[in-house]
Amino acid sequence: MIPEQTLNLTGKVALVSGGGVGIGRAVALALGKAGAFVGINYYSSKVAAESLLDELKALHIKAVLLPADLTNETDANAAVDELVAKTGRLDILVNNSGGLVKRAKIEDCTLENWKKSLDINLTSAFLITKRAIPHLRATGSGRIVNLLSLSVQTGGANGGGAYAAAKGGLMVFTHTLAKELAPQIRTNSVMPGTVETQHHEIHSTPEMMENYRKQTPLGRNTFADEVASSVLFLASDMSSHINGALIDISGGRFLR
Repeated sequence: MIPEQTLNLTGKVALVSGGGVGIGRAVALALGKAGAFVGINYYSSKVAAESLLDELKALHIKAVLLPADLTNETDANAAVDELVAKTGRLDILVNNSGGLVKRAKIEDCTLENWKKSLDINLTSAFLITKRAIPHLRATGSGRIVNLLSLSVQTGGANGGGAYAAAKGGLMVFTHTLAKELAPQIRTNSVMPGTVETQHHEIHSTPEMMENYRKQTPLGRNTFADEVASSVLFLASDMSSHINGALIDISGGRFLR
């Protein structure tokens, strides 16, 4: 028998890495509104994370902040352990932590840039996932959702090659987990296009953003809430037979 097909996450516990801002913030809100207890990991966005916690509490959503540098194994382990100690379980892991370190073509990319890109986008997911697996497996229906990037298809345009390589690794990591952890845990990924968040306010010029909109058949860039809706779907029983899949959320900008 398949589970009841519903988006209701009541009784579930979710951990969202990089949950203080942008897509992570939208995901934390979406999962919380669906009934989940939400663990919000953050590293440098303390003020934003605290504001999100206040917003969740105002909505009567149970949540806890989990400050941690997920590129550090001790920190990553502690984030998982603290959430499980508080709630007694872990059902959903959303690997959202990461970002573009600095735009640079490969011939100009420093080793420091390359290593940091891999650490914050890929190693962080490896470390927290490794610690989370026993708890996710114990529920019998754990879910992992990895956040990729359109750069996986573009190769990292405008000097985003190191970031693209890291996100490409995360895509393969998704496939590995989907095979190794099933049937107790399902692992999937979402691949947002250009999302209207602080990330692009920092790393993309207004002219670049407008060009991205013009390149998109739907005529605009993606909003964080739209990414969060797809994460919620993959974290719920509505996607009960989806494993190792990738949902493209780019308005048709690039068609595979």
